[in-house]
Amino acid sequence: MKDYSRKGVMLAATLSALAGYVDAVGFMTLGGFFVSFMSGNSTRLGVGLALGEWDQAAIAFGLIVLFVVGVVIGATVARRVGEGRRSVVLAVEAVLLLTGAGLCTAGWRELGMVAVVMAMGVENAVFQRQGDVGVGLTYMTGTLVRMGQRIATALHGGARWDWVPFLMLWTGLAVGGAIGAVSFLRFEVLALWPAFAVVAGLAVVVALAEARTERG
Repeated sequence: MKDYSRKGVMLAATLSALAGYVDAVGFMTLGGFFVSFMSGNSTRLGVGLALGEWDQAAIAFGLIVLFVVGVVIGATVARRVGEGRRSVVLAVEAVLLLTGAGLCTAGWRELGMVAVVMAMGVENAVFQRQGDVGVGLTYMTGTLVRMGQRIATALHGGARWDWVPFLMLWTGLAVGGAIGAVSFLRFEVLALWPAFAVVAGLAVVVALAEARTERG
């Protein structure tokens, strides 16, 4: 994270919060399955197989496949337009969230969640570097490990505050999850519309910033 500007860190924290928000809405819509946290779905897959709960295992596996498809789409877009063009990846994510919100609002929740899961996969390409994930936005285990490592470095005389951006990512996800849960309890699947609006707005803001940078 130290290779990113302050604006880059803020964008990452915002997108992490959005992932937590959407994951909470998806979790409550799907009755305990995740739309961005694939470690949780992998555990549910394993438990479902062990208990012979084939329908539960099938749902978990399907969500994992859809997420990977979203990652492939996001990575492909980033490669085609250039990994510095984050606005295009955000635009693709926004279109998928718009599709998901529209389908869920129309009563087709299962189809809507297909688009939402893919959107979360796409999001991980926003900070893609040389084909790899630069910043993990929808999962926090690696982020917490890196935070702990940076704290250990600080305690041994290294950079004192390099762990803070990782704390911001985790905090964003947790706070976003809480807001998403409250929003779902009040608005149900309509809570997906603010998520679409945020990503669409970010795509516009980032696109304008990229245009200014290109003009020099």
